[in-house]
Parts: sequence; C-alpha cells; structure tokens
Amino acid sequence: MKKIAILIPCYNEEITVAKVITDFKKELPDALIYVYNNNSTDNTLQIAYENGAIVKNEYRQGKGNVVRSMFRDIDADVYVLVDGDNTYPANMVHQLIKPILMETADMVVGDRISNGTYKKQNKRLFHDFGNGMVRNTINRLFKTNLKDVMSGYRAFSRAFVKNVPILSKGFEVETEITLHALDKRFIIKEIPIEYKDRPNKSKSKLNTFTDGYKVIKTIIKMLKDYKPLKFFLSIAIIFFVLGLIIGIPVIYEYILTRYITKVPSAVLSTGLMIFSVIIAQCGVILDTVVKDDKEKYEIELNKYTTLEKIKENIKE
Repeated sequence: MKKIAILIPCYNEEITVAKVITDFKKELPDALIYVYNNNSTDNTLQIAYENGAIVKNEYRQGKGNVVRSMFRDIDADVYVLVDGDNTYPANMVHQLIKPILMETADMVVGDRISNGTYKKQNKRLFHDFGNGMVRNTINRLFKTNLKDVMSGYRAFSRAFVKNVPILSKGFEVETEITLHALDKRFIIKEIPIEYKDRPNKSKSKLNTFTDGYKVIKTIIKMLKDYKPLKFFLSIAIIFFVLGLIIGIPVIYEYILTRYITKVPSAVLSTGLMIFSVIIAQCGVILDTVVKDDKEKYEIELNKYTTLEKIKENIKE
C-alpha cells in the first residue's frame, strides 16, 4: 500500500476549501489530506478542521513558502498538490497518481491548456498571455513541448519531493518546480483536465500587473540560472555590435587620414568591446558552474536512492 498525501495550500479560501476536502476524501478515502493555512483572515482554518483535514499553519506569506514547508514536513510515497479554490477536478486524481504509482513518471501535471478550458474559464486579463510567454520560453530553452507549466494541480513521487529545492516565495513556485524537473531530467507527464474558474464570491490572489512583472522577471531569471552561456553571450553580442557600429566610422577615418578626430567614439567603442568580452567570459564560467552543480546533484540523488532502498529492505 502506498501512502498518499493531498496537499492543499490555502489563503482565505473559506468558500471553497470544504468542497475541495470532501471531493478528495470521496476519491481517495485512505489518503491523508493536509491543509496549510497561510495567515488566512477568514474562517478557512476552522472549516478545514471541521471537514477532517490535518491543518497546519505557515506564517511566512506566499505559496512558495507553503509548498516548501509541505514538502519538507510531510512523509508520503505519493504527493498530490492542489489549490484550495475548487478550480481543479478531484475525480482526475486517479489519472494523475497512476504514473507515479507505476513509477513511469516523477511529476504528473494537470494540463488545463490543451483542451482549451483554461482559456474559456479564466476571466483575468493577460493571464493566458503571460502563461504562454513562460511556456514558450521554457520549451525553447529545454527543447520540450510542455503544454501547462503553471498548473496548480500536480502529483509527485517521493524522490522528487524530497530532492527539489524551492526558493521562490509566491506563485512562481510551479514554474520553479517545472524548471527543476526539466533541468535535472526527471520524467514529466501531462494529463488534460477540465478546469473551471473560481465561484463568484471567491477572490483570486493574483494581480494582472504585479504578476505580469513576475512573469518577465521569471523569464530573465530562468535564462540566467539555467542557460547562462546563452544568456550572457546574447548580451555580449549586443554590446559587441554596438561597439562595432560606433567604431566603424573611427576605423574608416583612420584608414583615410591616418588620424583619429573622433576620440570619444573611439574610447566608447573600445569600452563596449572590452565589456562584451568580459560578459562572454562570465557566461563561460557560469556555464561551467552550472554543469558542476548538475554533477553534484546527480551524486546526491544517487545517494538518496540508495538510502531509500536500504530503508525498504529493512522494513521488509
């Protein structure tokens, strides 16, 4: 028997949390349901208690902080992460956990995009556009074809949960988890699901403008952290081209007259060229660091896997 944990991060979800808990209890009666209350100012905490969930408090604000604590504290074989806003179908949980139980995937994502339900149901402006920007950037970087990188409905293996570093504080956590899975070559599967928008009286915690800024910030950060050579070489090329544009008239003048009158342009061009070389060197160095980090991670993952097998043998 595999121990299954349902993880529900909540902030002011008194309208929907009871429905989410009861729906998952119906689908997986033997699973343990955890609600992590993130400084709610409504009755979320009390309602979760009354509906039989294991309730804990996470006082550091932000979904990333909640998920970090969940992954660290909870011990299970299969983890299901789902939002407490009743936007994801509980009856699809069986399809999500099946590849984890069969050990054919490390992370299974509830894909809202493929069947078009997110586009139809989501009433927040530009959110679908922002999701598409992040998705397309990730797919190009890692040469993959993921459909939904920001879904809040996911199933994980124990090995993945206990070996994923979560550094983000807020709603960027899903993107961070996806990037980690791709970078460390964990197996990802996507299962299309029927997404529905929040009930009328339930308020979203997302903001179009602040979260739009976070989307741009996330794209820049993922380029820098996961593909530093491409990131810094791109910047280096821009400065090199600028230096070349400014420097060509200076070189042309020197060829004709054997004299330079455009001294400021010559100095600026030289500075831009030197700067571009330095930036390119930074990219090469950081790319080496990233590769070294991957090697160390693989070694630590092998140690973890070996230790888990020893524990299983002892239990048997």
